[in-house]
Amino acid sequence: MRLVIIIGVVLSVWFADWAAAQQIVDVHCHNIMSGYMEVLKKHDAALEETFPLPEWNVDAHLAFMEKAGIGCSVLSMPAPQPYFGDTGECRRIIREYNEYCAALKKKYPGKFKFCAALPLPDVNAAIDEAVYALDTLGADGIKLATNSRGQYIGDEALDPLMEVLHKRNAVVIIHPHKPNPVNDTIISTAPLAVYEYPAETTRAVVNMISRNVLVRYPNLKVVVPHCGSFLPMAIPRMKAIHPAMQAKGFMGSIDWDGNLSHLYYDLAGGASPEIVKMMLTVAPPEHILYGSDYPYMSDGVLFGNLQRMREQFAADKELSPYLEQFFSENARNLFNK
Repeated sequence: MRLVIIIGVVLSVWFADWAAAQQIVDVHCHNIMSGYMEVLKKHDAALEETFPLPEWNVDAHLAFMEKAGIGCSVLSMPAPQPYFGDTGECRRIIREYNEYCAALKKKYPGKFKFCAALPLPDVNAAIDEAVYALDTLGADGIKLATNSRGQYIGDEALDPLMEVLHKRNAVVIIHPHKPNPVNDTIISTAPLAVYEYPAETTRAVVNMISRNVLVRYPNLKVVVPHCGSFLPMAIPRMKAIHPAMQAKGFMGSIDWDGNLSHLYYDLAGGASPEIVKMMLTVAPPEHILYGSDYPYMSDGVLFGNLQRMREQFAADKELSPYLEQFFSENARNLFNK
């Protein structure tokens, strides 16, 4: 028992020293503003994603980062999309969010980056906001919901927005939102985060691949959340079925390598070595990034997940050479910092 305690203390000290030295970059975390929550409550949408949004404040976030050895966090707006039929209202809350993030980035140099939210499904309004956020506010990328009230990433209607983002070499962080349509009976038993979020993310990326979005707009770099969701399983099946679908005229040609080369994957959800090895079947090691999903779980759980991943990866001969890349270098390269 004494030996176990000593080993635990040594590992904790070693992990803390490593984290401090490496200064981890967290590409998947959220900040939840009071104005955003007020709009959700106004439209009775606070539980639209089938679970309550957690509380957030900058001091608590910085304290978590300090404990976990995270040098920089990339912020993005959570679900749901604050659009309830009024584009003006949506534009207002999105603008407030983006300007708050820009101010936060300026106030805490090096600590925060942000991927700006957009007031979709209004494409013209989204283009205006993307230009303002990237060109004026200094946003580090763009966050896109898998769908904005039924308008899915990859839809033809979004091509003008993709062109604007392409011209600005934008990083795009995807985040799952409630599917549209959705089976209410199923999600009453298994909330969205249990199954629908990975399925929804996979659905959106498959839509992008099917329309060769990432080949047609090759300056885009897209971060897929939650360990690639179901893509490591979906892509081989899609490749196998595609020739028959194409022969029947149901699908067009797909540049598989071209599309996949622009996809990155975060480790939010507490990835195991087995999961990471599955991700490596569809992505190079340089495209895997750490993400915490703060503040959706407690600091203790998130810190434990990070420590477990670090220890398991270090003990795995296949993964151990990539530790610095996964937790720091890949994200810094992606965001050119």
